[in-house]
Amino acid sequence: MSEKATKKQNVLGGAMVLVVATALVKIIGAVYKIPLTGIIGSLGRGYFASAYNVYTPIYAISMAGLPVAVSTIVSKNAALGKYRDVKQVLKITFPLFLILGLVCTGALFLAAKPYVDSVGSPLAIFSVFAIAPSILFCCIMSTYRGYYEGLNNMYPTAVSQVIESLGKLVFGLVLSYAVINYAEVEIAENGAVFGQIIETEGDKAIVYALAAAAAILGVTLGTVFGAVYTVLRHKLKKDGISKEMLVNSPLASSKKITINEIVAIAVPTAISSLVLNVTNFIDTWMIQNRLESVVNKHFGTIFDIYGDSITAADIAKENIHTFLYGAYDTTLDFRNLIPTIMMTLGVSAIPIISGAIAKKDHKLVNETVNTVFRTTMLIALPAGAGFFALSEPILTLLYNGTENQAGIAVAAPVLALYGLMMPILTLSSPITNILQAIGRADVPAKALALGCAFKIGFNYLLIGVPEMNIKGAVFGTAFFYLVCIIYNYVVLKKETGIKIEIMTVLVKPLIASVLCGGAAFGSYKLLSSVMTFGDMSGRLNGNSLACIISIGVAVVVYAIAALLLKTLVKNDILLLPKGEKIAEILEKYKLIV
Repeated sequence: MSEKATKKQNVLGGAMVLVVATALVKIIGAVYKIPLTGIIGSLGRGYFASAYNVYTPIYAISMAGLPVAVSTIVSKNAALGKYRDVKQVLKITFPLFLILGLVCTGALFLAAKPYVDSVGSPLAIFSVFAIAPSILFCCIMSTYRGYYEGLNNMYPTAVSQVIESLGKLVFGLVLSYAVINYAEVEIAENGAVFGQIIETEGDKAIVYALAAAAAILGVTLGTVFGAVYTVLRHKLKKDGISKEMLVNSPLASSKKITINEIVAIAVPTAISSLVLNVTNFIDTWMIQNRLESVVNKHFGTIFDIYGDSITAADIAKENIHTFLYGAYDTTLDFRNLIPTIMMTLGVSAIPIISGAIAKKDHKLVNETVNTVFRTTMLIALPAGAGFFALSEPILTLLYNGTENQAGIAVAAPVLALYGLMMPILTLSSPITNILQAIGRADVPAKALALGCAFKIGFNYLLIGVPEMNIKGAVFGTAFFYLVCIIYNYVVLKKETGIKIEIMTVLVKPLIASVLCGGAAFGSYKLLSSVMTFGDMSGRLNGNSLACIISIGVAVVVYAIAALLLKTLVKNDILLLPKGEKIAEILEKYKLIV
């Protein structure tokens, strides 16, 4: 296999390693959040989300922004055989990231009280305090993740992600359950807990707040174990750079040059991540504030829309906005599922594209970009169609019979809308990574700033409409990502001259996805009308089985449609394990182009 073919193969090969890890992380996350939501309910999820969303802007800088900068520099130097420079990058970045982690952790502790007061959820402060230390350990992990990714070794990132998630799962569920169990015993025996007399369900807010903090402490402990793994992994297994490679490498550039290089890429990359996640932070603050305002000013309209859910959950009026936001936050688990998995394509493409740019191999850049875009759409379009067609059945399958059951009616329309937006949400990260790889990390920052202005404006206006309320946030998000994608693509095309293969990247996958969504909706309606057995207030019944079967039907229909439409491209198939045999069979029946 040629060097170019090998490098291109690393795009999907590295992506597959991260996809498997990300899929495991998401499964673990589901195993974590589904029972967690059952334990702490929508109100507890509201406290959990309030803390998690103020933490994510800082987390993104350490785990998404900075590793990209390290990966880009390392891959460029490795492509040119400058292994002394590769080593120097790690020596310089580790102490820098360590200091950054300490500063950011301290900043989050200081910002906790003003933040929770501003969103009207003062009890969320326990969760913010619980998650703050995790930033330090994230910064430690990010150093090694970016370093190994730049060397086309995705395994350290993958393993540390799984370890981090397992820690969150085990400690988060155990600790949150322990808090709830302790509270129930205390309430039964004394009628009070944590200094609060409990007379109604609404008096339990302190219980759910502390249970959410216990759950989020599991996130922090997970980052501790992930950081320990990355440090030990490097000390014990090193990085694959031999003494011979170092001897034959030119002398390293001065530390000043390396630091300037890091800063030149890291600063705009970090700003991009910061802008994106500050936007999410503004979302958390604005959505809750606008919801609180709408509930207070238009309580009758809100109750007409969500009265059954509010009554079923026995939510006090002052907590309705947190309840609605908690239900909305539940949909984010699904909204972020596909974008998070497909983000691995962009991460895997960074070292390939960065190396190709260093060697001025424009053909490889074009082929890699098309592979990334095509694979993204092949997954995002049918997934979005499935969420749109089966939003309520999917939520019912997972949350029926739990504390979050009352929030299903609130969350279902939101998830359906996010299904329609899925291709836009998913494409944003890979195109950002590609721009970072070609040395234009400044562009995503500008695009995100512009998109943020649209998002804030749309959120403020649309959420303030009582009939739209929480659904207004979906449209604000869609416009935000659409603006970013258009801006980024225009610059990417200008810089690289790429030519996107529209038929295989968009048109054919879209047609197959429409058929997929139609099959999902039609089969569920048919099956649920005849499969009426079981307790409909629980999870295991005819409807849940109908949902599972419908998902299977949709997958089969999509696979057949994709093949008949010749959506798959031979060159991409060849990059998969046993790709030559698969391509030979598909080519025999004229099912690929």
